[in-house]
Amino acid sequence: MKNRQLWVKLACAIILLAGLPLFSFAQESITIEQALDIAEENNPTLITSKLNLERYQQNLVAQRASLKSQFSLNLNPVGYTKTRSFDNRLSQWYTNERFNSSGTFQVTQPILFTDGEISLINTFGWQDNQSTVEGADNSNKAFSNDLYLRLNQPIFTYNRRKMELKRIEYDYENAGISYALQRLNTERSITNQFYAVYMAQSNLEISHEEYENAKQSYEIIKNKVEADLSAKEELYQAEVNFATAQSSVEERIVTLENAKDELKQTLGMSLSQSINVKADIKVDPVSINLDQAVQSGLHSRMELRQREIDIELSDLQMIQTKGLSEFKGDVSLSVGIIGDHEKFANIYDNPTQNPRVTVSFTVPIFDWGEKKARVRAQKTARTIAKLQHENEKIDIELNIRQVWRRLENLRTQISIAEKNVRNAQLTYDLNLTRYREGDLTGMEISQFQTQLSNKKITYSQTLINYKIELLNLKILSLYDFEKGAPIVPVKELDNKD
Repeated sequence: MKNRQLWVKLACAIILLAGLPLFSFAQESITIEQALDIAEENNPTLITSKLNLERYQQNLVAQRASLKSQFSLNLNPVGYTKTRSFDNRLSQWYTNERFNSSGTFQVTQPILFTDGEISLINTFGWQDNQSTVEGADNSNKAFSNDLYLRLNQPIFTYNRRKMELKRIEYDYENAGISYALQRLNTERSITNQFYAVYMAQSNLEISHEEYENAKQSYEIIKNKVEADLSAKEELYQAEVNFATAQSSVEERIVTLENAKDELKQTLGMSLSQSINVKADIKVDPVSINLDQAVQSGLHSRMELRQREIDIELSDLQMIQTKGLSEFKGDVSLSVGIIGDHEKFANIYDNPTQNPRVTVSFTVPIFDWGEKKARVRAQKTARTIAKLQHENEKIDIELNIRQVWRRLENLRTQISIAEKNVRNAQLTYDLNLTRYREGDLTGMEISQFQTQLSNKKITYSQTLINYKIELLNLKILSLYDFEKGAPIVPVKELDNKD
């Protein structure tokens, strides 16, 4: 009765495990290249970084548009007032009633080079004005037009308009670099998770092999026990090995599904979608020149440009800080003519010139040391930015050296792991024959099976580690040593302005 229950359980397990490969073939298989393409369109972090880049791009477009001629039209179609006022000059009260309509057309052109502004302004209007003074009525109905050219120019101060444009250009460039770095980081993350799924699939296949071998061993020892060629203790050990193999398969199924969910989350896919990964993990070790890798990283790494942008922004901030409580002035010049007449066609029969000149100054007196303290603080911030730039260069070289050493070590480990798998397979095959002949126990053959499985896993993991470290070196040096060519992750941003 006990044996019958055991066989029922084993039969169910066999049916379950036999169906797993069929289930895998029903899933969507993706390669690492396809995974990266999916992430390009669906990864939430990458999408956010891209939207941020587009936001700064539109800010730059808007700022450059603001430097072009601006046209405006202000209309006052109807205006009516009636007031009672006192005239101080004549010491008498008067009543004024006015009905008017006017409009102003203005063209303004900012001057980026001087931070000035030149405007052409024309105000056209019509009014019906009536005044009553001590019972005497006066009235006027006339058209008027005021046309003049005006120049506003700040002096003795920094160019705020040019500084703002430069700041927005730096923000856009920085956002482009951040987007490119995010793409590289996403590629690294996806590669790690992709190969984690691949390793989980490989481990599951190895567990299947262990299961089949344990099943075969169980059948062998069962036949021997039934023929009184082996002790029943061997059958009990075979049952334990068989159950352990089944448990290992189930555990690795869970590990595989968890790894797939993490990969789908990074790719931006639905967690309910079924996927499978396929990859060729065979590697051809690449000869890498350390000096070339370091020089490429120091020349091309975008983080260094970000630190340079920080220094340049710090310089702009220093100019702005020194502008606090500054002596500055403004000059406003305008020239034009005004004409008025009861008839529209005769507005400029008797024109009047209207030149205007205004010069004003802002003179700081005492700020209790505020400007001096802020300048010192900004100098400290600039020093910090320079230190970060130097530290970034050291970190880049350090990381490249470390990855290069790991790659050299992994080349040796790949050769050793390959030999270990070959030797473990030969050892297992020889001892399986001995087990069938009764020279080994079930526990001993189980140890050889475990040894073979571990060597296969170690070999696959070593190959994957080499691929990942090679990708890390590509990201750190921005040079593809497999193709022998530099990579430019921001080349597609050059034509977006």
